Amino acid sequence: MLNVTKLRSEYKENPLGTEVNAPRISWQLVSDERNCRQSAYRIQLSKDADFKSIIFDTKKVESAQSVHVELKGLYPEARTRYFYRVQVWDQKGLESGWPAEPAYFETGLSGPEAWQAEWIAPSAAFLPQESDVCPQFRTFVQLNAPVARARIYATALGLYELELNGSRVGEHYFTPGWTSYGTRLQYQTYDVTDLLQPGKNTLGALLGNGWYKGYLGFKQEKNIYGTHRALLVELHIWYEDGREEVIGSGPDWQAAESAVRMSEIYMGEDYDARLELAYDDSSTDRWNPVEVINHTKEIIVAQENVPVTKVETLKPIALLTTPEGDKVLDMGQNMVGWLEFTVRGEAGQRVELQHAEILDRDGNFYRDNIRAAKQINSYTLKGGEPESYEPHFTFQGFRYVKLTGFPESAVPSDFTGVVLHSDMERTGDFECSDPLVNQLHHNILWGQKGNFLDVPTDCPQRDERLGWTGDAQMFVRTASYLMNTGPFFTKWLRDLKADQLPGGGIPFYIPSLQEAFSEGWGDTSHSSAAWGDAATIVPWTVYEMYGDTRLLAEQYDSMKKWVAYIYGEGSDPYLWNTGFHFGDWLGLDAKPDSYVGATDRDYVATAFYAYSVELTHKAAVALGRHEDAAYYLDLHRKIRAAYQSEFITPSGRLAVPTQTAQVLALRFGLVEGAAKDRAVQKLIRLLAEAGDHLTTGFVGTPYLNPVLSENRQNELAYKLLFQQDYPSWLYQVTKGATTVWEHWDGIKEDGSFWSADMNSFNHYAYGAIGEWLYRYVAGIGTDEGEPGFKMIRIKPHPGTGLEYVKAGVETMYGRVSSSWTRTADGGMEISVTIPANTRAVVTLLGALAERVLENGAPAEQAKGIEELKNVAEGAEITLGSGDYKFTY
Repeated sequence: MLNVTKLRSEYKENPLGTEVNAPRISWQLVSDERNCRQSAYRIQLSKDADFKSIIFDTKKVESAQSVHVELKGLYPEARTRYFYRVQVWDQKGLESGWPAEPAYFETGLSGPEAWQAEWIAPSAAFLPQESDVCPQFRTFVQLNAPVARARIYATALGLYELELNGSRVGEHYFTPGWTSYGTRLQYQTYDVTDLLQPGKNTLGALLGNGWYKGYLGFKQEKNIYGTHRALLVELHIWYEDGREEVIGSGPDWQAAESAVRMSEIYMGEDYDARLELAYDDSSTDRWNPVEVINHTKEIIVAQENVPVTKVETLKPIALLTTPEGDKVLDMGQNMVGWLEFTVRGEAGQRVELQHAEILDRDGNFYRDNIRAAKQINSYTLKGGEPESYEPHFTFQGFRYVKLTGFPESAVPSDFTGVVLHSDMERTGDFECSDPLVNQLHHNILWGQKGNFLDVPTDCPQRDERLGWTGDAQMFVRTASYLMNTGPFFTKWLRDLKADQLPGGGIPFYIPSLQEAFSEGWGDTSHSSAAWGDAATIVPWTVYEMYGDTRLLAEQYDSMKKWVAYIYGEGSDPYLWNTGFHFGDWLGLDAKPDSYVGATDRDYVATAFYAYSVELTHKAAVALGRHEDAAYYLDLHRKIRAAYQSEFITPSGRLAVPTQTAQVLALRFGLVEGAAKDRAVQKLIRLLAEAGDHLTTGFVGTPYLNPVLSENRQNELAYKLLFQQDYPSWLYQVTKGATTVWEHWDGIKEDGSFWSADMNSFNHYAYGAIGEWLYRYVAGIGTDEGEPGFKMIRIKPHPGTGLEYVKAGVETMYGRVSSSWTRTADGGMEISVTIPANTRAVVTLLGALAERVLENGAPAEQAKGIEELKNVAEGAEITLGSGDYKFTY
């Protein structure tokens, strides 16, 4: 049996509106044989699902590639659906059939010059741009012939929602998304064929301020990217008789005030149902002319990221009455999205929902930590029948919701929590014998859900919610185990490249705010070590996790510019000892009243300088840039030598005696020989002096446990994992956390809180421990020589405290899993799944090759195993695809 499944184009299943030249196709193989390898493929394209007319045919191509296969020579036409199918052969010559159902991708407008519509805004005469009221727009479309298909292409300055004949268009929210608006503005494509009807049709749109002109950033200012909310939309209709018609936004449209009196990402929404105005309402004089505005279309690009959608819903677990008498819903989970509800009451009655993450130690509603963000949704009833409501252009980070104005009869079933985030495929699962560690994994996952709403934000609740580069690079690998982040980081990295300064510096957060609104630290708003290094770390990690050479090539110049920026910063080109740096942010060894840990900032900067150069060298090798590779290899050697001269004493110890300093030196390969051994021993002593607890901050924590496991201190890594008192990962769990906190002691032992000026309870950075759970505890890793899990490294690290672990990752090739359990006789049982068209090297720590059994028989006899040998760490097994069970 040999089948082809899970066909995708540019990571996506059946995408609409792509503008990729030479799109890439990926697929998975399914076989009932071990060690199944693809030897050839054939891809066919057609404009009809039955493939009666083949327009593109690769013929049989001798190749093992099944991920990101570029359709070279295909130049897609605009606004065209292409069906494609794939056939493969394995290494024995067995031929698959074509998939039962073809896949497709559909192109969009293909370039800014294709737009025929005009930008429209409400006339300032009836709705000034400074008004908080959200405008709504409409036009009418008359259909007098049968329709074959219809598409809408839409974007906005601000955020938009569309409605056609009373139905919402699409399942996307917060469109067109947050990008570097000065250089890139996405549009979306919708199939609206089934929403059209014979005769009169009404197309409507609602606009909100969004990130474009609403409150944003620490200064809580508006109009950061522009002053006008505006709409650009086209409806394309293809009739069955072959005619085509385009209806675009223009001066013939109308605008009116909507019932949304205010909707702001930070502040919430104010909705007055008495002012609702149906798009097809002709009995009122509330409709007004629109204004055509002049705004460029040259920056418009097709949707790149997966859309933000309603991913799941939660029901409240309780309706509480606090000691202060407030009625408060408990959702049971710190979540991001909004609350929808049904209420009945008198016309003019106002109900209000205030959102918070936490109750104080007395059980009262607590909102101080969200600072200036109001997070309040209010609804004014029109009266009569039960009314249902959900907001439009705002989202909240919350577990608790204070109810004001609701009738006494309100019950939890009247309310539903709607979880919104970028609709990334869930790829990772992890389970172990310890329920607290399982809850930690849950919290890490929900931290990603809450902070991956179109951009990777630091937090989702207070007046910040920015795409901090440091947080993103710390978490990118964990995120990519948990979900398919390929499209998500593709879009974000393009914004990083767009916002990169001419000299190569990287803003603190991406998308960057306009310069006049950027918050500075010291005398700058860009280019801190470990933050700016997102320019190298994120593209390289995406390459390792997905084998995405094209994205790596796209970002390569940005990587080089970042390294060149550092090189030119100081008097010594091999040390980074100038400029502002956040250092080991929130390190617990910080001085009083400081957020910055004790590790010398120049030390941190030079360590990350070396790391970025190393990754740029690796990228040059992967891309075949041989001259560049030689240059960066030499540069890395010189930085390493300068680092050792500056920071290693003549006796061979690190001059910076902190946990983070030892961790960075070991993780980045900056020490060797006796100096490396001393760094390991120093780290052990520093941990012991802290009672086997960490003191690391944002910079050191992500690498701490991996460094310990890699340097034969796996038991110490487990000890850190299982600590339940402050500071530790499980301390938060014992305090009832359902997401990862910004501070190790966001809630202190006595129930009081860390300072309200910076105390998020949904901050994914410390959730980077998730990488260690997948990559070391379960042992699922990549091989940078054959990235994207083409070659899989399985190397579980069992430790004291766990009896079993089960983990899996849905890769581009299929599911990889690794599970281990302790047997009654003191041995180990390890089960692995390797998907077809991949290979793996499995390392069984402490095992002897001659004693390893596979399904009860000597492993060397098992089908699919290519090599079995002893290595320094244990038994090493090279094998092909299939399911295996090893005991030793």
